Amino acid sequence: MRFKLCNRDGIGIFWGVRLFIHHICCHHVQFDHLFRQRRSGLISSSANSSTSGFVDLFAGCGGLSLGFKRQGFRPVVAVEINSDAAETYRLNIHSTVHVCDIKTVESWPEVQIVIGGPPCQGFSLLGARDPRDPRNELWRDFLQVVSRTSSNLFVLENVPLFLRSEEYARFQRSARSRGFTLSEAVLSAADFGVAQLRSRAFVIGSRLGAVTFPVETHGPASPNRAPYRTVRDQLSLQPALRARPTEKDWHRSRPGIKDFSRIRYAAVPKDGGSRFEMQAALEAQGLRRLIPPCWRKHQAGSTDVFGRLWWDRPASTIRTEFFKPEKGRYLHPIANRPITVREAARLQSFPDDFVFPEDQSLTSVARQIGNAVPPLLAQAVARAVHAHLVAHGLLPKPNRRGMTLNGGKLQFV
Repeated sequence: MRFKLCNRDGIGIFWGVRLFIHHICCHHVQFDHLFRQRRSGLISSSANSSTSGFVDLFAGCGGLSLGFKRQGFRPVVAVEINSDAAETYRLNIHSTVHVCDIKTVESWPEVQIVIGGPPCQGFSLLGARDPRDPRNELWRDFLQVVSRTSSNLFVLENVPLFLRSEEYARFQRSARSRGFTLSEAVLSAADFGVAQLRSRAFVIGSRLGAVTFPVETHGPASPNRAPYRTVRDQLSLQPALRARPTEKDWHRSRPGIKDFSRIRYAAVPKDGGSRFEMQAALEAQGLRRLIPPCWRKHQAGSTDVFGRLWWDRPASTIRTEFFKPEKGRYLHPIANRPITVREAARLQSFPDDFVFPEDQSLTSVARQIGNAVPPLLAQAVARAVHAHLVAHGLLPKPNRRGMTLNGGKLQFV
């Protein structure tokens, strides 16, 4: 342990000694608290080997992992059955990724945390919602890994309807029987700095007790009432994404757009226009033939289809086919085209240095982005997990001067 002391009127030596004493006292309290918890059987001994390590199951391209990694947690291993998503994860998060069904993984490391988002098609409003869908029970595999890694805490992410399902009732019983206290919440990504209206359910299980979910950082419910981040905010970040795609770094739109589709795009009013306004414009131009009969028949519902994003609002939910305007409100606010892959990634809060392999198909990369947990939302959950582990002495506590003691070294945080 080293402290750099500057002997100026004795001030440096004074603060050095004071920090040294603080270091000894804090670590004595933490280790004593930790010892008593372990002796009582409250927590697993895995905390001894990896206090910040985590395993990511159903990892996708790594949105959830990126949020935890940004908060200081350490990825140890991930499992993702899709080879393209696994490659993206490997390039951006960690090199150890098993491309397989998690049932086939023979050995697991001991870690503090298991995170993951089992497939949600059986519960999603957009899916068939088949109660017999075998993917509905993947939570069983999730909990099995939690046990095999001797984890003290897990974070499970899914669609909000999962919390009202019979499968979740079974999940609760199984998790509690393993010694976990469950905390659950439906969080809106926009409340945590993501320029997108997207709600996700999170279940945090801890052997240490209930976990307090993070306080909103944006919107009317946030302490400072910070405004929501908007489409304009995200697309204007430097370097700004031009209205005309560069075709580089995935700033490219849907290929092979037909001329009649471009006419439809141009008929949608700028900045939030809808398909109903597009239909009226086409009628006025004598282009009724470009309006599908099903659209003329249905004058209500599906209001987002063929709609434009608003500049000064959060985006609608970025799903896996955001490059198709017929799937939702995915037209650029002013350009006559769907949003590009990189624009969608920004609206999901992925940084520009997050690499999506150029040799993968647009469909594959779009699926990875649409299925991901927005990294900023993931980081908010990770902050809550970090605070919980600090409160129970399993991670070092930052002191009032904005520093933390890690491995005997002072680090600014």
